[in-house]
Amino acid sequence: MELPKFLLGDNTDHPNSIFIVHTEYPRFIINLENDEVEWLEEFSREDEEELESEAESLIKAATAFYDREVSRYEE
Repeated sequence: MELPKFLLGDNTDHPNSIFIVHTEYPRFIINLENDEVEWLEEFSREDEEELESEAESLIKAATAFYDREVSRYEE
């Protein structure tokens, strides 16, 4: 089974938080309540420089995924 690129996460210990899990490299979890990102990878200094340019587009894609999912629930 292939995992989806993004997963929607919920946790009753954090009732106001909405978590999006990015399952592909670089893996991360973003909390849409405050845009806090937790990276699930270890990065070298070179990787960090490359990631800076990619991170913004990944976060936008995660937010777009959430918007799409919510719109599907509303239908």
